[in-house]
Amino acid sequence: QVQLVESGGGSVQSGGSLKLSCVASGSRVRSYCLGWFRQAPGKGREGVARLRYDGDISYADSVKGRFTVSLDYAKKTLYLEMNSLSPEDRAMYYCASVGPPPRDTWAGCGFGSWGQGTQVTVSE
Repeated sequence: QVQLVESGGGSVQSGGSLKLSCVASGSRVRSYCLGWFRQAPGKGREGVARLRYDGDISYADSVKGRFTVSLDYAKKTLYLEMNSLSPEDRAMYYCASVGPPPRDTWAGCGFGSWGQGTQVTVSE
């Protein structure tokens, strides 16, 4: 099973940018599906972006045009570049990969392995 460790969260003002990183270890991933989720206070977890082994990428409508997901396969590091941040983006952000049940299915992938999360705070 893969282990995931996120970093890069922090506090920014509205309109600012952050870049999150997620390092994967512990498993050789060939047919992978990696993604970012977020959970705001008092709300359920939602998918933000995901990247599949065949290059297919999906984004939540709320982040299209502002967020970019990418992967450095050699470094086993998944990134989420976030621009034009607004207070609505404030949440704990989690890196995820395909893993054992229980799974959270989003954009055609069953995510079952999770990182510990990194907090993103956006002020007015």
